[in-house]
This record gives sequence, C-alpha cells and structure tokens, in this order.
Amino acid sequence: MIGRPVPTRRAFIVAALGLLPAALAVLAPAVGLGCLVLDGVLLAAVLFDFTRAWRGDELVVARDVEPVLSAHRPTRVRLLVELKPGTSGWVRGLLRDEVPAGALAEGHLAPLDFETRTTLEYRLEPTTRGDLSFGDVWLRLEGPWGLCARQLRVPCAQTVKVFPDLTALTRDALALARANEDDARRRVPLRSEGREFESLREYRAGDDRRSIDWKASARRSRTMVRVHQPERNQVVLLMLDCGRHMAGEVQGRRKLDYAVDAALRVAKVSLDQGDLVGVMAFGTDVKTWLPPRKGADQLRAIAQALYRVEASLEESDYGAALDLAFARGVKRSLVLVFTDLLDPDATQALLKRTRRLVPRHLPLVASMLDEGVHALALAMPVTDLDAHRRRVAAQLEADARATVARLRDGGARVVRANAREFGPAAVNAYLDIKARGLL
Repeated sequence: MIGRPVPTRRAFIVAALGLLPAALAVLAPAVGLGCLVLDGVLLAAVLFDFTRAWRGDELVVARDVEPVLSAHRPTRVRLLVELKPGTSGWVRGLLRDEVPAGALAEGHLAPLDFETRTTLEYRLEPTTRGDLSFGDVWLRLEGPWGLCARQLRVPCAQTVKVFPDLTALTRDALALARANEDDARRRVPLRSEGREFESLREYRAGDDRRSIDWKASARRSRTMVRVHQPERNQVVLLMLDCGRHMAGEVQGRRKLDYAVDAALRVAKVSLDQGDLVGVMAFGTDVKTWLPPRKGADQLRAIAQALYRVEASLEESDYGAALDLAFARGVKRSLVLVFTDLLDPDATQALLKRTRRLVPRHLPLVASMLDEGVHALALAMPVTDLDAHRRRVAAQLEADARATVARLRDGGARVVRANAREFGPAAVNAYLDIKARGLL
C-alpha cells in the first residue's frame, strides 16, 4: 500500500519561515534565486520523508470487538497495530477507525507512538438493533523527519450483530422492573391463584378458608391449607406490529425498539414460568414467525429472530398474521399484541380480530403512551399554531381512549404505559393473568 503524501504541521511551519526571504526578494532580486533553492530543498525533503514513512505492507492492523453487542450498552473496541516480523523502528502518526452508522464512538481517532506494537482502545455504544458494519482503518504514518506523512487505508471491514439489551432479562433485573424501575409504578405481588396443586402448609391468618384441606388437617391434628401455583405449559403468543405506526420515535428510540425489549422480557418471564412462547413480527406480510416452544433455546431463538426486525411504512395486516398463527389450531393462548392505538381507523381491524379471539383465547394489547402527544394535549397554547397542535393532540388522545374502551368491551385486556414503564407494565400484565388463573 503506497498511500498518498500529506504534509505535516512541521512542513507548513518550515514553509512559513521560508516566506521571510521571499519577501526580501522584492527589495533584492538577487535573493530570489536563494528562495527558489530553499523551496526546492524543502520540497525534496518532504518527498524524501514521504518515501521513508512506513508503508501499509510493513504493519499489521487488527480489530477486536465482540461479535454480538447489546443496544444502548457501551462496549470497548480494541485495535492492535504492530510491525511485521523482520522490521523494526519507531512509528508515529494517527489512526482513525471507521465507526458504523447507528453507533456513538469516543476515542476512535488516536495518536500512534510505538516501537514494536501497541493496542488502542475506544468506547462504542450501539444506538439501534440490527447489523453493525465497521469500515476500514485509516493510518497517517509520519516520516522520520516529521515533514510528511503517508496516509493509507487498511482493509478491516467487519459486521457484528446488535441485539436488544439482554442484560435486562436477568431475574434480578426483572424483579427490579416489577417493584420499581425508576419512576415506574409500584405493584404489590399478587397471591398466586393458580389451579395446579403445589404443596400443603399450616394455616395462617388471612388464608382463604376454602383452601383448607380437611382430610390433611384431620391426619395431622392441625389446620392445613392447599397451596396452588399458576399452571405451566400454557401458550403465550407475542405479536409485534412492524407497520408504520411503530416507526415513530419516542425519547430518541423507535416505538418498535421498546416493543422488542418488552417482548423479550415477557418471553423470559414466561419461559421461566414453564410456558410455551411463540413470537411473530408482521406488517403487511409476516416477517418472522416462531411457533410456541419452551426452554432456554427458545429465548435465544426469539432474540435471534427479533434483533433485526424493522418497522416499515405500510399498513399492518392483523388478520393475515393471526390466521397464520392459528392455522394449525393452537390451544388456548394468551395473545399479546404490541402495537399503537393512536389511529382509530387502523385499529378497527385489530378490534375486529381481537373480538373473534374471545372466548377461545385471551387477547392482551400493549400500547405505548406517547408522552409528547400527551404533553401537547395539556399544553397552554400561546399562538394559533399552538392551539391547533393542542387540538390535534387532544383528539388523538381521545381516539386512543375510545379504542381502549372498545377493546375492553370486546373482551381484550389493554396495557398502556410510557416508554420508561412499557417493559415492566407488559411483564406485570402477564404475571397478573397467570396469578389469577385467567388462562
């Protein structure tokens, strides 16, 4: 790799000093010849320094980054630069890594100053899910006199996967999400009202007397109650709307990103409860479909299927998605639909299909509360434009409330929460259904 010459700051300083005798040449023409000689010497020195600068085929550059990253979780990227065996000397210059679009980087432009090898490290934070493509590494290697540098590009193209933040799926994170996630609403854990027998224990004050096991109490000469647990092996179907309404942004992230995070949280909790979990992402057509299964492998499969789904500017076909999901007659299921309810016309199809699910299945609709729209609906207008915005926002809010009422009247359960509470609210809704034995 030959590269191209780039004069350094030192070369420009030397050239600036050469302007002084050039100014004297105006008064004394005899000095002009000396100026030409000086300029020629400087040019020759710059070219010689360029030829002595390190070439790309004398160095090895490698990037070390994890093949799978988590969105909105900072990571470290390492760049190894070393001289090839058989070469020696001091390397000075600059290095710049081509960071991918969809990521924030700090420190990817760094100076080089080493003799044999060096490792540079910088911070990278992916801001979106999907495939993240790194570019090549650019080097600007100075010559021994520091007058000229050789700029070249080292091929280092690389693609990594960016999954949703899977660290939120741990048991501790989920327990925190249920109790209080910053400003998320607090909820008291519900006593399990499942129908599967778990164990016997001694009666305590406040226990339901209908749970007393009189035969066991007679055998043990003390009052015993039956403890039940939520049923296992139930079906949970997660459906993500990838249509135009989920392409909007809330607090700098797309609504679909929040839906994917929430779906993974519900999937983790459901699989831990022993349920079968399936997932479908759909727009006009079905983009992803994983039939309900159980186990840790299913969670990995769901994360793999959802990490790259994107919202498209098209109308979602709820009917086609549900027809595919229940084409083979799935048993009674909790159908959790992540969608947006601001457009009353678009939600008519959802309303019609959820009514057809009842009573065979239990539909649950999770929708994000757009705080921007809510704030506009309550804002005090100052100008005519402000008044118009408030009127539109208030109408959207009213339409959404009316849609929620119609869905509930049709037998569906509805969860609406802001971006910060969306994941915990979806998890709590699932746990509430399980605790009450509604499936």
